[in-house]
Amino acid sequence: MAQHTSRPGPLGRLGVRVTEHGRLVAIAWIAVVVGLGIFAPSVEKNLSGAGWQADGSESVAVRDLAQEHFGGNASHAIQVVVHSTDGPLSGAEGARVIAQVTRVLEAEPRLAAVVPPMPGASLSPDGRTAVVLAGAGVDTNEMVRVASDLKEELQALSTPTVEVNPTGSSLLWSDFNEANLEAMLTSEMVSWPVTLAILVVAFGALVAAGLPLLLTLAGLIASAGSLVLVNELVPVSIWAMNFAMMFALALGIDYALFLVVRYRAARAARPDASREAVARAIAETMDTAGKAVLLSGATVLVSLSAVLLVPSPSFRSMAGGIMIAVVFVLAATLTLLPLVLARLDDRINRLALPWAKAGEHRSPVFARWGAHLWRRPVAWGVGATVVLLVLAAPVVGLKTGMPSIKVLPEDASARVGYEQVKDAFGPGAPGMLQVVVDRADADAAATVLAGDPGIQGVLPALPASDGSDLALLQAVPTVDPSDPDLPATVERLRAGLPASALVGGAAVENIDLTDQLHRSTPLVIGVVLLLGFLLLLIALQAPLIALLGTLASLLSTAAAFGVARLLFQDGHGSGLLGFEHQGFLDAWAPVFFFAMIFAIAMDYTVFLLASAKEHWERSGDPREAMVGAVAHSGRVIFAAGGVMVAVFFTFALSGPLPPKEMGVILGVAVLLDAFLVRLVLLPVLLRLSGRAAWATPAWLRRILPRITFAHD
Repeated sequence: MAQHTSRPGPLGRLGVRVTEHGRLVAIAWIAVVVGLGIFAPSVEKNLSGAGWQADGSESVAVRDLAQEHFGGNASHAIQVVVHSTDGPLSGAEGARVIAQVTRVLEAEPRLAAVVPPMPGASLSPDGRTAVVLAGAGVDTNEMVRVASDLKEELQALSTPTVEVNPTGSSLLWSDFNEANLEAMLTSEMVSWPVTLAILVVAFGALVAAGLPLLLTLAGLIASAGSLVLVNELVPVSIWAMNFAMMFALALGIDYALFLVVRYRAARAARPDASREAVARAIAETMDTAGKAVLLSGATVLVSLSAVLLVPSPSFRSMAGGIMIAVVFVLAATLTLLPLVLARLDDRINRLALPWAKAGEHRSPVFARWGAHLWRRPVAWGVGATVVLLVLAAPVVGLKTGMPSIKVLPEDASARVGYEQVKDAFGPGAPGMLQVVVDRADADAAATVLAGDPGIQGVLPALPASDGSDLALLQAVPTVDPSDPDLPATVERLRAGLPASALVGGAAVENIDLTDQLHRSTPLVIGVVLLLGFLLLLIALQAPLIALLGTLASLLSTAAAFGVARLLFQDGHGSGLLGFEHQGFLDAWAPVFFFAMIFAIAMDYTVFLLASAKEHWERSGDPREAMVGAVAHSGRVIFAAGGVMVAVFFTFALSGPLPPKEMGVILGVAVLLDAFLVRLVLLPVLLRLSGRAAWATPAWLRRILPRITFAHD
């Protein structure tokens, strides 16, 4: 058993130094928040909306070639659908609207060639629906901004009998980002007061409850501004900010909650008002709760870093954005929060509620719960495991795919135009396939396309506009872009077309990204589990409980995805939550949400097991380690879990489908992990493993860095 020491450790010394140089620390944080905060208001405007692609894939190569050699006629070009409800568009009003649309598009310098409607290609047989194609002159991220800048002006050209609706992948992301932003703002407005209410109940004092929100807000402002600056170097997805806001809010409150509770207990144990007593309380708080927070933050960062293995700009920028936010929140928790705690000291308990017990660190309620689990470990352990396995069972039939047009509101321009194209040209028309081929192979490629049962029609080959020896063929599939039969068609074409042919298009880019995600998911999951185990091993110095803590996280994760399958794939409860289910879960959810869920799960694991390790170091008694951990950290985990569930579920109540998936999956995962795994199953595992939980082979002890949690 490791011996503890009364000398402050590195984090304890950091906390004391922060309080001793309070003015310098405060000025530094003000400079950071104000300096980066200047850029924060422009984060939504500056960040990009695209990047959903598999780098190095065949479809991305087709898009680049189409943009460079075929006047921008690529997957991210803008298609403006002009539809008449009163006769053919050849009439005066239809011709006038098409001419106006063409002028607006030609006036935009970021667009390439503008192609008017052509009979047999982009003009429907009945003459009522036409598509004006505006080639992409810039990359996918900038084209989303072009779409956002032009769509209102284009829609305003509509008349009582002629509708104008721009569509295409760039418009899809523009409309989605707009709907998503509105949903995020609504969710934030709901989550903050709910969070404050939970914190007031948890802390029992308004001043103490407000601290986590203020600290989190500082971290969020700094991270938002930093994302704008990073975007100047590398394109950052707008989703990075959305995820960062939600994730940092939840984690920041968790971390602050843990430190504030520990500080109040330390001060209650030494009520002396001297500076030395305050310094000792800060040192104790940082050496115990601060150490757990640092290890938790490291686990979160390590888990998210595994997502960087996915070769897709959107995934890498989302993971990077969350990591930046976590770093700022972690820095604020470990430097700014100790300063605020020391300055407020007893005033942290002001505006206390009648039932509040400011110095109560060991909760009698959770002490009794821990003792009950010690007496009946098998019954509770089996019960919790059965519940988790039953919820996880549906994950066996989980299907994934890239988001379809159904993620947009029914009145969104991109969706209206999409449906009009389907009605006029066939179900596969919105997902036109593009084949770039050597000009000498164009006829052979056209023959293969025309003979494939998954192809409805083939447009004449287009020669390269810059004179290069390439040709572009466009083919209309027989099925909708999100139909599960389309990947088989693409696979057949890639096998049967001439060797020089490359198959792409917006729908194929989704297929290639889905395939890439299927290949990357096992690697990401394996890396996350391995790194999570190693961090727990280093922190706890005990291989058995580190392994059990890591594996226990898999149960809540699997259960969350089992629930997600029932909701989002099978559609159970879709009416209640207000969404149109797609018949599958979005393909990015397993890899990305696994990393996020595991990070959160390990967050609670570190809090509980760090407390257990502290009690083990003090007593060497397995019962005291387990019961003491539940008694001292149970209330914090319960409150922090409540905050996270509230934050995540507010995102499930509004907006398009992907944020609902995010809110439900993360909310269910936290609900199960905090209340079933960390407060039932993991204490039971500590009970059943006894002293073996903390055993460390001598050879392993020699190579691990010495980390202790006990503090006098």
